[in-house]
Amino acid sequence: MDEQSPAMGLVHLLRAVTVEFDLLGAEFAARQGLHPTDVRALIHLLDAARTGTRATPGWLGGQLRLNSAGTTALVDRLERLGLVRRGKDTADRRRVLLEVEEKATELGWTFFGPVIGEVVAAAEGFEEGELETVRRFLTSVLESTGRARSV
Repeated sequence: MDEQSPAMGLVHLLRAVTVEFDLLGAEFAARQGLHPTDVRALIHLLDAARTGTRATPGWLGGQLRLNSAGTTALVDRLERLGLVRRGKDTADRRRVLLEVEEKATELGWTFFGPVIGEVVAAAEGFEEGELETVRRFLTSVLESTGRARSV
């Protein structure tokens, strides 16, 4: 591949952004006494709530590629810290649903809010068509990395 191509430039830039977000996540985890997997779990649970996905421990374990014992330990830890709660599914009372507690959301906004604000401000400097192009690109990248992960 041509390392100087515009497409490879995007790959390198996306990698740099990913590394920066990962470092931010690690700093947040360290400040809160969390493991990086705890932070990823909270992100998955917040995304599930935003999209209306019923987040069960099994679903979360699948997202994180954890076995049942690892998922149980993770959920127990997050519940003990007051960041997640287990609840019953009203449609199937045998099923446990996971929800992020307000405390976790507040901690996240306190730490990540300024960065999110700057990203939103940067996005507001683009026209809607440009944002749609970026959205299509990032969606395609997300799908391709998802396929690579499942191989």
